[in-house]
Amino acid sequence: MFLLNPPEVRELELFSALPDSFRRRERSAWADANRGGGITDSFLEGPVFDDCGNLYVTDIPWGRIFRIDALGNWSLIAEYDGEPNGMKFLDASTLLITDYKNGLMHLDISSGRVTPYLERRNSERFKGMNDLIFDGQGNLYFTDQGQSGLHDPSGRLYRLRPDGQLDLLLSNVPSPNGVALSPDEKLLYLAVTRGNCVWRVPLLADGSVSKVSQFFTSYGPSGPDGLAVDSEGRLLIANPGLGYVWVLNSRAEPVQVLRSQPGISTTNLAFGGADRSDLYVTDSTRGQILRAKMEVPGLALHPLKA
Repeated sequence: MFLLNPPEVRELELFSALPDSFRRRERSAWADANRGGGITDSFLEGPVFDDCGNLYVTDIPWGRIFRIDALGNWSLIAEYDGEPNGMKFLDASTLLITDYKNGLMHLDISSGRVTPYLERRNSERFKGMNDLIFDGQGNLYFTDQGQSGLHDPSGRLYRLRPDGQLDLLLSNVPSPNGVALSPDEKLLYLAVTRGNCVWRVPLLADGSVSKVSQFFTSYGPSGPDGLAVDSEGRLLIANPGLGYVWVLNSRAEPVQVLRSQPGISTTNLAFGGADRSDLYVTDSTRGQILRAKMEVPGLALHPLKA
């Protein structure tokens, strides 16, 4: 990667770690398939903030949803038979979850009750959902990753419209993961983990996509995962294989790199704080939440329109 000006490098700091009382040091079916059978006491993903400043995260192998308050205190909100990954709020009391095992799931955060929202398409199960985002019109974009990769580029990108219509936008992605929208919502950014890149997906007025291109190319053992966009339209990329968060300008040039300690797996990210200028990052393999103060606040996320 050739750059005229090298990016600024900053260090991520520890915000909070999953307490030992919640760590499950035992074998799981998810770790057998995705972590080489190693004992995985947690694998945190899906960070999202509520209006009160609480951070919610998923724990994929154990089907758990945690809430972390502003002081870094953890509480278990839900535990169920699933593999939850990405989350976004439907409204102030309801989370929508992309669950690898079950499809789209609905969580009432006051009761902890988890119920199906969209389990199948035309009676066919999804490959394995990963992440999601709403636009300002209430359309939900979500990725269906499964075990796709360069050996099997069959991952999918869907749009679920407010009236229930489900559109298949892409079906040829080698591991679709995080999704984010540009400020004007004319572009969708798609993390392609096992292709080690980010795709740029134009969203056309007629509801189709066209001229999809590769926007950014990374390197290392595991490619881009979670995505976010700030109020200046810069794209932020969690890159677990490097332990980085890339901050890219409109030309996909890294202008800043947020770096963790070697071996830390930076998988997903969310803006929080009173002015949305605090970036929180999941360190999945160590069960930690990292953070950094950013000079540019993040875009506000849209809930589902009633």
